[in-house]
Amino acid sequence: MSEAMAIAASLYNNPRFNSESEIRIRNNKLRRQKIVRRQYMLISAIVFVVMFVAVFNIFSFKASAQSDSYVPEYKYYKTITIHSGDSLWKLASSEYNEDHYKNIESYISEICKINSIDSDTILYAGESLVIPYYSCDYK
Repeated sequence: MSEAMAIAASLYNNPRFNSESEIRIRNNKLRRQKIVRRQYMLISAIVFVVMFVAVFNIFSFKASAQSDSYVPEYKYYKTITIHSGDSLWKLASSEYNEDHYKNIESYISEICKINSIDSDTILYAGESLVIPYYSCDYK
């Protein structure tokens, strides 16, 4: 029985809607609704806690600590003066570090980007190029 019907029944004093059995039925229905609501909240809280613990464990196991022998390398830039006979490939191959670049082409691409040149640009003696390098020393 809805609240609107209960209000209407109380206005007209109809004993059918206000009988003890109807009141007991209504109270039982409200009690069952409270129990279901409480169970729903409890299950929701348990699911939330389980999900939180699962996500926490996944990310804590994914995180890897650095070993004691780990030494960080820092990226720096230096200027190189071009000498006669030097080419971009020759300079890049002398400074190339395979730990930080996929291949020498990616290193040359970075040098070209830094200096705003193309990879097929002719280098002349006396010009300067800025090239990246890595060092364990923090400067």
